[in-house]
Amino acid sequence: MRKLGLIGGLSWTSTARYYEIINQAIHRAKGGQHSAPLVIESLDFATVARCATQDDWDCASGPVVGAAMRLEQAGAEALLICANSIHRIYDRAQDAVGIPIIHIAETVGQKMKADGIEKAALIGTRNVMTEKFYRQRLVAHGVSLLPPDLELADRVDRIVYDELTVGKVSRESERYMKSELTDIAKEDVQAVVLATTELELIVDVKANVLPIYDSTSIHAKAGVDFILG
Repeated sequence: MRKLGLIGGLSWTSTARYYEIINQAIHRAKGGQHSAPLVIESLDFATVARCATQDDWDCASGPVVGAAMRLEQAGAEALLICANSIHRIYDRAQDAVGIPIIHIAETVGQKMKADGIEKAALIGTRNVMTEKFYRQRLVAHGVSLLPPDLELADRVDRIVYDELTVGKVSRESERYMKSELTDIAKEDVQAVVLATTELELIVDVKANVLPIYDSTSIHAKAGVDFILG
């Protein structure tokens, strides 16, 4: 098995989920006492989140690029950035290391293309929903996206930063997301992309009217594929 590096702490709740998904998949594939060969750098999310919410990506890139370089030095043969929004600085991190960083939107787009999905809704924090760095990756795989819903983006921002990133799961937010997904199902779309790694904490990805493409599990499973070669 090849060693995978995780840039985590973005937030700790989603990083824990990555660790769980990857190790469960390795156990299923290899059996016995096998677990994944991982190197994890868990950043202080308060620092990175403050930069990201102020759209100061020069500020945010420092910790992330530094983590990528240290993980490469620690023997990682590929990396995952365990967050959607931080892929805003993906190119800076990739340019700083000599190993591949597996892009979260690429893995989602590849799966959607393989499944024949051509029309979808994208749900995430404001920068993911509105900026081209994420949307263009999905469009390049033949997926047409609904225009961003700015009211939804602002509400998701509050849910993610005020609740999910600190481990808080509220029934109110669960009901809100269920209602939004029900409304989206009435649109001319075939699927929904959950493009915030924490949203699966309040969305039942297996029990919705539309297929849900959960970026966390898809990205983590791409990491598993790399480990197994």
